[in-house]
Amino acid sequence: MNLKQWFLKDDTDEDTIQSTKEKPVHNEKSVFPSYEHIIGQFSECSDLTERSYPSLDLSIVYFEHLIDLQKLEWEILSKLNQNIDALRELLSSSNYIRSDDSKVVVKSILQGKVILFFQGETIIVDASSSEGRAINQSETETVINGPHDSFVESATTNLSLIRKKVKSSHLKCINLSVGEISKTEVYILYLEEIANPVLIKHLMERIEAIEINAVNDLNMLVQLIDEFPNSPFPQFYSSERPDVVANKLFDGKIVGLMDQSPYAFCTPTNFFDFFQSIDDLSQRWMIGTAIRLLRLVALFITVSFTAYYVSVTTYHYEMIPEALLNNLIESRSKVPFPPLIEALLMEFTIELLREAGARLPTKIGQTIGIVGGIVIGQASVEAGITSNILIIAVAVSAISSFVIPSYIMSASLRIVRFGFIILAGLWGNIGLIFGVSILVIHLTGLTNLKTPYFFPLSPTYPNDLKNSIIRAPFAWVKGRPHNTLTINVRKNKMKN
Repeated sequence: MNLKQWFLKDDTDEDTIQSTKEKPVHNEKSVFPSYEHIIGQFSECSDLTERSYPSLDLSIVYFEHLIDLQKLEWEILSKLNQNIDALRELLSSSNYIRSDDSKVVVKSILQGKVILFFQGETIIVDASSSEGRAINQSETETVINGPHDSFVESATTNLSLIRKKVKSSHLKCINLSVGEISKTEVYILYLEEIANPVLIKHLMERIEAIEINAVNDLNMLVQLIDEFPNSPFPQFYSSERPDVVANKLFDGKIVGLMDQSPYAFCTPTNFFDFFQSIDDLSQRWMIGTAIRLLRLVALFITVSFTAYYVSVTTYHYEMIPEALLNNLIESRSKVPFPPLIEALLMEFTIELLREAGARLPTKIGQTIGIVGGIVIGQASVEAGITSNILIIAVAVSAISSFVIPSYIMSASLRIVRFGFIILAGLWGNIGLIFGVSILVIHLTGLTNLKTPYFFPLSPTYPNDLKNSIIRAPFAWVKGRPHNTLTINVRKNKMKN
């Protein structure tokens, strides 16, 4: 029985299905947007509001839940008590936009605008609602010193936040649309005479080449334009902070916003961008540099610490100091599993606790994370399922992953950590060296918008180390990053 036969096995009328299949689908051709045509476009939309005034030869169409009813009353309804000549003169003002393109009219209705059909003319009136989430502090990119505003789901609000940070006529904005059905608006921002026009054109071509029904979130968009979609590492830096985006623009990078998404992506991006925080610029340069180096140390710890424990306890006991070896042997004497299975079991448990804490309400999630970690760790040691030294190694690895500012990069490194543990359990230190080699080769082979991902180490640009791996004094950073291919390299003209 095929799928169609299964679907029709009840009392389903095949003629009904066939008639539905053959029913003409209204498309949005560029024809004149008459009242009948627009109503046909929104057939079977019970939430569409239609109002007719035969004495004025006027019809009004809109979605009530997308508009501001006070604007509707002020701009339109309160002025309908006039005669036709006075109404015609009123509708000739600049607030009322005439259109002869059905695609524009349909898009306007979906954006929360009101459409007037008056004496054969189609007029668009902006009465869209401005309701939305208030501008609050970012929960994923918290800072100690610095602004506390973050993006919201409204692209126009996000554009205003960026314009307040970058008060320049050189800040350009290009509007695109993605999704054959969703038609989500995407905005490309860049600084003219600073950003590379070739990269801008290349990015626009990638976005315009997307053929998909709907794109609902900016993180989905960046996956569609990735050059290496099968890599575990994110290739576009995303942020929900306007100050971060403004700094990226000043560096000559390109920024993308999407309507209904509280994030912005920045490109070209390199691997070390994900280990930087806007807080670094608020600190003294020595403190900022120390914190960045601490994050890189955390990178090595979270990826290799548990794997190194597995390698040493499985193949290389001679590397353990004699004073610690006795304690380790005593701790592992009751564990029935080899180190590889033991480590994978505890890492998997930590990941369960991490996801449970993230998905549950805030107060409950914190309780689950703390109590669950303590109870499970203590109980597993007492039950002889794992050793207490492994509990320390897994806990340190988990804590190190939280030091990395980018959640997406942190999640990617957690996946890599499991691969390192398996390699260490199979081949010991040789497996670890092999894993590090494969990781470095993979990172050096990645590109973002045709620019090197492992910049400034591969290719090596010593001057760009000043504001990537370390946080040099502002007076030392004279130019913009070379990976942006900027046409205006000079950024800072201060004397040391």
